[in-house]
Amino acid sequence: MREKNLPTGFGWAQGKYSIQPHVDVPEGTYEEEHGRQGFFGRVSHLYHRHPPTGWLRIEGNLKPRSYYASKSEGKEQGQPEILLYNNDVQIGIAKLKSAMTVFARNADGDEVRFIHEGEGQLETDYGDFSYRKGDYLVIPRGTTYRFNASNANTHLVVESPTEIGLPDRGMLGRHAQFDPMVMRTPVLPEGERKTGANAQGEFELRIKREGQWTKVFYPWNPMNAAGWKGDLSPWALNVDDIRPIISPRYHLPPSVHTTFLARNFVICSFLPRPLESEEGAMKVPFYHRNIDFDEVLFYHAGNFFSREGIGAGAITWHPQGIHHGPHPNAAKNAADKTVTEEIAVMVDTYHPLKTTPAAESIEYREYAMSWKLDQGR
Repeated sequence: MREKNLPTGFGWAQGKYSIQPHVDVPEGTYEEEHGRQGFFGRVSHLYHRHPPTGWLRIEGNLKPRSYYASKSEGKEQGQPEILLYNNDVQIGIAKLKSAMTVFARNADGDEVRFIHEGEGQLETDYGDFSYRKGDYLVIPRGTTYRFNASNANTHLVVESPTEIGLPDRGMLGRHAQFDPMVMRTPVLPEGERKTGANAQGEFELRIKREGQWTKVFYPWNPMNAAGWKGDLSPWALNVDDIRPIISPRYHLPPSVHTTFLARNFVICSFLPRPLESEEGAMKVPFYHRNIDFDEVLFYHAGNFFSREGIGAGAITWHPQGIHHGPHPNAAKNAADKTVTEEIAVMVDTYHPLKTTPAAESIEYREYAMSWKLDQGR
């Protein structure tokens, strides 16, 4: 560690500390960030003699949790089985093996669907577009749609009663992360659609309002627009087209990876990127008790370097109030790495989440204790 000749025992600093968080952490200490408002509010960094997750046991309901999300069966017609929820957001898993035999319209909220497995075509009021693994599909509230899956599909579904938007890129400019030109919009078919009728020759539209489904039947395909104009439409974005923001000298907080915004929650994308290269700069996520947000992470693909024992299709949930950070072996495993190949989706919620019985039935119950061993830094 480079010598900083730092004063101690004055004002807002005491004892051992680093003048720059996440860089040159004092030998024999574990840095932890205690912050407000995500990573934007007032903050202090504590330098512990022992890892904050080195507990012997946890008695009570507040603990890190993990779920075998890919084992969720979803619901009929490509609708999600909800696993975690609050008044601002619902998070679940949807599955499809073939085309939906009905049309759907969500009057309760916008949907963001992340395609974990499979491909196909999404038909909407505004036209159709193909989708594939790694796509985010944004379906505005009130849009009529039908998934025509080409093979087995698994979707991570995030539903919001408020509009899904994009973050302000500020001084980075509007082309940071991804250029708007890579956002794919639907294309109307040349003629009127005739597909999707049931055995009686009727077209069934199911509308969800306040969690209840109403069935409406038409003699024609309900998606029959001859044209449209405006700036509201379904759209798609593949993770391959997102260019992460990085710093070779400083481990940036997860907020820099924000892809979507809604009321009281954000959706972030962790993607393949170079790791910090300057000597002394932390490479792995720092310990933190992000007290104002629950953090949910869906693991899609690659090598999840920040922890061991988690595979593709899993969900972890770290509630407000209890520590989390790198797995005990993470720093050692990352020491010689220059890049990370992980692909994961994170949902951070301002209000605490609750679980459903569906989540509890697929929980990995030993997850909280996987953090306890201090096996190296």
